[in-house]
Amino acid sequence: MRLATRADGSRDGTLVVVSDDAARCLPADMTLQAALDDWGRAEPVLRALAERLAAGQGDLLDQETLLAPLPRAWQWLDGSAFPTHGELMQQAFNLPPIETDKPLMYQGMSHRFLSATQDVPFPSEADGIDFEGEFAVVTGDVPMGCRADDALAHVRLILLLNDWSLRTIAPIEMKTGFGWVQAKPACSVASFAVTPDALGDAWRNGRVCLPLTVEINGEWFGSPIGDAMAYGFEELIAHAARTRDLPAGTIIGSGTVSNANHAEVGSTCLSERRAIDVIAGRSMTPFLRFGDRVTMRAADAFGVIDQRIVKA
Repeated sequence: MRLATRADGSRDGTLVVVSDDAARCLPADMTLQAALDDWGRAEPVLRALAERLAAGQGDLLDQETLLAPLPRAWQWLDGSAFPTHGELMQQAFNLPPIETDKPLMYQGMSHRFLSATQDVPFPSEADGIDFEGEFAVVTGDVPMGCRADDALAHVRLILLLNDWSLRTIAPIEMKTGFGWVQAKPACSVASFAVTPDALGDAWRNGRVCLPLTVEINGEWFGSPIGDAMAYGFEELIAHAARTRDLPAGTIIGSGTVSNANHAEVGSTCLSERRAIDVIAGRSMTPFLRFGDRVTMRAADAFGVIDQRIVKA
């Protein structure tokens, strides 16, 4: 099942169920957050609408009217579950390894998520504008102390997102020990949130086993596959819920999708490519400039993130 949120003048929009070919939709008369809050009641209603769409019913869908599936969320927790990404950064910039046997995770900005097609404003090119291609899950209510073995039962939806980052600011904030604020502006999210069953065999072992393809200004940048996570989403959920309940509508990210064979499949962020440049002894790839366009896709499941960088 494929869900989206259509703009209606409110902050949270209106939930619609979308046909498999993304050509038609039917309104659900609720927001996505309301559906997540009462998933046991909402899911049968939404699946009934999906069956009507499969039978050929529905209105034409204008994807330009779509917001992020969750325009704002109760919580956004981003992991860093691809070890190659961290290893490259440590090797290139002489960073000490992070001594832990637990998943890495931080809490980011959740009161606004950008749509897949809107221009993305930034204050200054000097801040080191970068993208990070990620997969993410949206949970239902997760009880404190949830075990990894039980965690995937709480996954309601899967997302494709771009975790924008400002690399010049990030190391300054990291040195304070208090985490990121200015370095992590609003993320962008592909238009369609999908239920795990909609991905078929591409959703297995708590991982999205699809290539995440990134282009900059129409030029291919990378297509690493999401199955290389050292920790699956079940482990990320259990980590986040160890000492707190997670409310329905919590979004948990995979971190930058990264593969060991990056020479063949490329990368999903500029910072990683710059690390590879340093290791190879060549000039570093520049960060983004105003007017640049970043595109992300993963098969056809989530739709396409296609955005232009502009001056705020």
